[in-house]
Amino acid sequence: LHSPMYFLLSCLSFVDVCYSSVFAPRMLLNFFAERETISFSACIVQYFLFVSLLTSEGFLLAAMAYDRYMAIVNPLLYTVAMTKIVCVAMVIGSCIGGLINSLTHTIGLVKLSFCGPNVISHFFCDLPPLLKLSCSDTSMNELLLLIFSGIIAMITFLTVMISYVFIVAAILRIHSAAGRHKAFSTCASHLTAVTLFYGSISFSYIQPSSQYSLEQEKVVSVLYTLVIPMLNPLIYSLRN
Repeated sequence: LHSPMYFLLSCLSFVDVCYSSVFAPRMLLNFFAERETISFSACIVQYFLFVSLLTSEGFLLAAMAYDRYMAIVNPLLYTVAMTKIVCVAMVIGSCIGGLINSLTHTIGLVKLSFCGPNVISHFFCDLPPLLKLSCSDTSMNELLLLIFSGIIAMITFLTVMISYVFIVAAILRIHSAAGRHKAFSTCASHLTAVTLFYGSISFSYIQPSSQYSLEQEKVVSVLYTLVIPMLNPLIYSLRN
């Protein structure tokens, strides 16, 4: 039972390391530099990599919820349903979903004109603060951001919630307290990671531009870019 779980967890850890590495070195370099600068092309590449990896993590968390659903609700079918091919397909599908989402916003960003201030009010290149600097009409970019973020969040969040509804129902049917505790401990760490991740991401991207605050976004971005990847190894090791 552990092999698919640990495979997906290792992929999640790899994504955490990658997307933190996209901007953390630049942030550290800027702390010691007299003038914090980044070229337009480097900013676009940073944004593309960051969004693709961040979206992939969201899909991976949903895949891990389904994995736990199969392990607890249908344990006899687990090894048949969660084969190595299925696990690899889930990971590849998560990466493809991340690339499609990132490409959509990156292409829209490249088409914009930037003729005003060139100071990004953020720790790294993210879409909302970049849209604030554009002198073009950004209504389509904002609409695409809201639509894509909403659809991805709804698909992944519903997958997680539906999986856990069946998981909780199955756990409550377990007669022994030890069995219930073991089943719950298998899911508690993942549920904690999901809550932190989706909570911070939803605050940053699924809201109208009129309610957007750059200062609030800075605080929340530290949570999902640095704190959560740092906490994930601790969260998933608690059950050990």
